[in-house]
Amino acid sequence: MSVLDNPAWSALTTHQAHLSLGTVARRYPAHLAPIGAVNRPDTAALEELADLTALVDVISLPGTLDGLTPFVPPRLRITLDKLLVQMVWAHHVDAAGPPVSIAELSEADIPDMLALTSLTHPGPFRPQTYTLGTYVGVRERGRLVAMAGQRMHLTGYREISAVCTHPDFVGRGYARVLVTRLVEAILGEGMTPFLHVEDTNQRAQSVYRALGFSERRRLPLLVAERVD
Repeated sequence: MSVLDNPAWSALTTHQAHLSLGTVARRYPAHLAPIGAVNRPDTAALEELADLTALVDVISLPGTLDGLTPFVPPRLRITLDKLLVQMVWAHHVDAAGPPVSIAELSEADIPDMLALTSLTHPGPFRPQTYTLGTYVGVRERGRLVAMAGQRMHLTGYREISAVCTHPDFVGRGYARVLVTRLVEAILGEGMTPFLHVEDTNQRAQSVYRALGFSERRRLPLLVAERVD
């Protein structure tokens, strides 16, 4: 089994274990990311997963074991069940984009990052998600109009996440520039970039293929909330 088959579990039990909550189930703290995982669908793991899911929160389970849904305890209710396309960087391409100024995002940018991700919905993003890796963005007249960053860290791999562009600025190549910058940084650290995109988002998949990514496999994505 590849570490990429259950990426959140792999991250939370290796390079990001110091951030992890739980034992037989794992999750990131809610202020970092509403993401968790189990590596076996047994009662102990799923009950702990329910304990780790706050009543005021939901938890995403990207790449969690196939066929988990029937085993989810009554305290958890699945609110979303879909497929993610997992894409892994495979080869260099000429990905020249527009000449833009790229800035590394920091604490001062939190309100703008939250506003942009709330508008564009690239996936779960919380106030401190940017601390999981390098996040970069493009501004136009002081306004954050595009961003992307690094989230899960597995042995040999680094995930690119939160790739999004304000609707008024789509088509200008900003995502291409930002993802290329992150790919170069990850490769420079001796790791392989990977990312996830909804299986229905054909446009994003096309962009990523043009940047040298190839589909590895399709993984389930479950989102659950606690109901007790």
